[in-house]
Amino acid sequence: MAVIELNKIRKSFGALDIIHGLDLRIEDGEFVVFVGPSGSGKSTLLRLVAGLEEVTSGQVLIGDEDVTELGPADRALSMVFQSYALYPHKTVRANMAFGLEVARTPKAEINRRVQAAAAALRLESYLDRKPKELSGGQRQRVAIGRAIVRDPVAFLFDEPLSNLDAALRAEMRIEIARLHQRLGATMIYVTHDQVEAMTLADKIVVLKDGSIQQIGSPIDLYEKPANLFVAQFLGSPKMNVYDVEPTAGGLKIAGGGKLLLPYAPSQAAKLGARPEHLGILEPGKGNLEGKIDVIERLGSDTYAYVAHEGLELTTVRLAGNVQLSVGQPVSLAIDPAQFHLFDKETRSIAIGQ
Repeated sequence: MAVIELNKIRKSFGALDIIHGLDLRIEDGEFVVFVGPSGSGKSTLLRLVAGLEEVTSGQVLIGDEDVTELGPADRALSMVFQSYALYPHKTVRANMAFGLEVARTPKAEINRRVQAAAAALRLESYLDRKPKELSGGQRQRVAIGRAIVRDPVAFLFDEPLSNLDAALRAEMRIEIARLHQRLGATMIYVTHDQVEAMTLADKIVVLKDGSIQQIGSPIDLYEKPANLFVAQFLGSPKMNVYDVEPTAGGLKIAGGGKLLLPYAPSQAAKLGARPEHLGILEPGKGNLEGKIDVIERLGSDTYAYVAHEGLELTTVRLAGNVQLSVGQPVSLAIDPAQFHLFDKETRSIAIGQ
C-alpha cells in the first residue's frame, strides 16, 4: 500500500493536449473514482499512473519513489480492464495463477494466493471451470482475482463493468465495494457512470477536457458542486437549470417564474434545482407554471416531465405513485433550502452572497 501523487502531469499527442498540468494526491487505502464524459481524459490519466502511457511532463510518485520513467511491470500495480482478457483454454485457477508463474513465484505461494483470492471473490467452486462455463459477472471476478494475487500496492480499474448488463453491474458494484472493505487497498477506478462513482468512491475526481473540475466525497460534490458541469454530471436524473435575472425581492426565472429571496445575488445567472427538490402544486401557487408532458411510473418513484413555453422540460421526482395526468396544468415549487445558483461563467455562488 502507498500514497500515489501526480505532480503537474501533462500529456500531449502531438499538438493535441489531453491532460493539462494536473495535480492529484491519492491517500493510502483510498477508493478514488475518476469520472467524466467521453474525451475528458480519465482513462488517459489512469494509463499514465499505470505506466501504459508516457507523461509529456510532470512526475508520478508511488510512495516515496519517483516512477515516472518506470514501465508498467516495475510499478507494482494491478490493472483490471473493461475486457476480461481471460485465456479461454485455461481454467479459472490457471488464469489467476498465470502471472505469478511467469514471475517464477514458488508453487506453494501461488496456490496460497489463488485460494485466498478465490475465497475473497466467492470463486472457490469455479476454480476448475473454464471461462466459457462462467457468467459475465463471474468472468469479471476472475479478472479481478488475477489482479489480487499479485498483491499490488494499488488496483487500477478501467471501466470494468461496462460490458455487463444492469443487474450484473449492480451485483459487481457490491462485490468491488466489499473487496475494498476487505483488503483496505488503494483503488483507482475509471467510469463514465455517475452511479458507480457515487456508490463506490471515498473521493471523486470529476474531469472535463483534461482538467479537474472538482475533488471531494460523493455527498460533498452532490450537495456543493463547484460549477454547473459538476452539478449536472452528478445526480440522476440530472439537475434542472433555468436562466435567472436578479430583481427586487429575489430572482426572475426565464419562462415567467419568480423565486422570492431575502437577498438579491447580483452575479446570479442560472438557478439549479434537482428533481427531488421540486414539488408540484396547483396552478399559481408555486414558482414556475407549466403542464405535465410525460409521466414515468417506477413504483417507488414517479417522474413527471413538465413543459414550459420557451424552456426545456423540467424533471420532477416524486416519492411513490403520484396521481397526475398528461396535460394537467401545474405550478412547480422550488425547495427554498435546496437550490443552487451559478454565475455567467457557470461557477457556483454560495447561497446568501
